[in-house]
Amino acid sequence: MTNKKTRKVFDNDFRNDAVRYAKEYEELSVKEAAKNLGVGKSTLQKWIHDSKLAEDGVLEMRGTGNYESEEAKEIARLKRELRDTKDALDILKKAISILGN
Repeated sequence: MTNKKTRKVFDNDFRNDAVRYAKEYEELSVKEAAKNLGVGKSTLQKWIHDSKLAEDGVLEMRGTGNYESEEAKEIARLKRELRDTKDALDILKKAISILGN
């Protein structure tokens, strides 16, 4: 007998709605909000954290690999490349500020 856990996959709309819900009902703890939404506490915490890091505050799920067209696939690749480049630039800026002092 195997105990395989199946992982729920939530789309971008659900994730963004969940973050809005948690922010809107500040009187609820993250644990209570997560329970109401049917997700784990750590999952909701991660979504809230990720939304704060997103430039526009909107979560964008990293893809499943299913693309509507070659253009969509290329756009996703370019977005990943841009994100990675921004991350590298942030690291370089931090290194320069540390080494410059």
